[in-house]
Amino acid sequence: MTHIIAIDQGTTSTRAIVFDAGLAPVAVAQQELRQIYPAPGCVEHDPEEIWLAVVATVRDAMAKAGVGAKDIAGIGITNQRETTIVWDRANGKPIHNAIVWQDRRTADACAALRAAGHESAVTAKTGLLLDPYFSATKIGWLLDNVNRARSAAEKGRLAFGTVDSFLLWRLTGGKVHATDVTNASRTLLFDIRRGQWDEDLLRLFTVPGGLLPEVRDCAADFGETAPDLFGGPIRICGIAGDQQAATVGQGCFAPGMMKSTYGTGCFALLNTGPEPVRSRHRLLTTIAYQLGGRRTYALEGAIFIAGAAVQWLRDGLHLIAKSSDVDALARKADPAERVYLVPAFVGLGAPHWDADARGAIFGLTRNSGAAEIAQAALEAVGYQTRELLEAMRADWPAASGTVLRVDGGMTASDVTMQFLADMLGGPVDRPTVMETTALGAAYLAGYQAGIYPDPDDFSTAWRLDRRFTPAMDTAIRARKWAGWQAAVARVRTAAT
Repeated sequence: MTHIIAIDQGTTSTRAIVFDAGLAPVAVAQQELRQIYPAPGCVEHDPEEIWLAVVATVRDAMAKAGVGAKDIAGIGITNQRETTIVWDRANGKPIHNAIVWQDRRTADACAALRAAGHESAVTAKTGLLLDPYFSATKIGWLLDNVNRARSAAEKGRLAFGTVDSFLLWRLTGGKVHATDVTNASRTLLFDIRRGQWDEDLLRLFTVPGGLLPEVRDCAADFGETAPDLFGGPIRICGIAGDQQAATVGQGCFAPGMMKSTYGTGCFALLNTGPEPVRSRHRLLTTIAYQLGGRRTYALEGAIFIAGAAVQWLRDGLHLIAKSSDVDALARKADPAERVYLVPAFVGLGAPHWDADARGAIFGLTRNSGAAEIAQAALEAVGYQTRELLEAMRADWPAASGTVLRVDGGMTASDVTMQFLADMLGGPVDRPTVMETTALGAAYLAGYQAGIYPDPDDFSTAWRLDRRFTPAMDTAIRARKWAGWQAAVARVRTAAT
């Protein structure tokens, strides 16, 4: 058995990648995922579409690689985090569409809990804030809004899971209801210090404990696939939420190492070692990974809209035919224009956590056009990342001087990466292997299966593609940054 399959189930697509014994990708299959918007601020996925795409892409990737089940040492799963699915234990059918991490329908519920004074206690245990981003209030919404769901849950007939847990249930034919610590840590129900579900939190969010999956290490025995799926049983031996998987894939195993992933959203994680660091600047404290029962923690900053802004330029405004056209359009922007796009389409994430904020464009003149708006969409990534990095350095001074390792679809944009380095005033490293999220999932599975090296040896294999260094005049940087701060302030004022 010389190969590993990584299932990368993301917000906008599902992919399966076959890696060989040297951790090189040898085949990939991908399907886009339909986005469902039932109401303003609401985002859903069809779990059955996710499941069918996983099966199809795994089969396709195996065929392209010319491998069978007997050649696969293990499967690693990485997934969009916080997205919430509740299903019937008897037949495995979801009771409702998946409620996506971007969904804001429980903003009022979170505000009520915050007003009642619960946030500090919740943060102390989970490292998170009271925000609809996380799973707990989504579970509550499903139980209270799907007919007879709460009574069924209280009788033990239903199961909850993030996408990884749902896929694991389906892959194993309903034999395994489990998740890993990184996904569990994003639910608002998990005590990240004790490493277990918390009874007080379950009562606060009125979530029956019988819904919850068993929690395991990121590299662990998660059972095996049903034999009829892929021509024979295959071990499942690695799971991590997408941002933690990318942290592993970037080789960020040492305290002080930092990665930022630019996909639908942007997520920056800073490894802080074996002890959690509580943020004083509204960042998240989370579990980076757990191997051999030993937890490593991270500070995380979450930006809800990054690459999704480019999708909006393509699908909403029709300014570009395909996402890769955005660089060429942005290069045409008039440097004298001062246009800012604050992409708060589903609220603002860290460090603001303003669920009511909405997107806006500032600084338009008669000379402003498609190029200036495209440039503003790309620059928003740099501004928002700077907000995160400054908060991280304030929370954990050891982060000063950290080189940012980047990954995700937007890192292919040289315009975006150069502006990111300019705005941060520091280097940005892009690796040769861009599929770091899938690579992290593959590594965890291969490590558990015994065909990949230990973390230290794996991290030495990381290779640089290009380093972007600051080239912007400091006065221009300061002016642009001040303009961004003013734009964000106006968005937040308008939300009130």
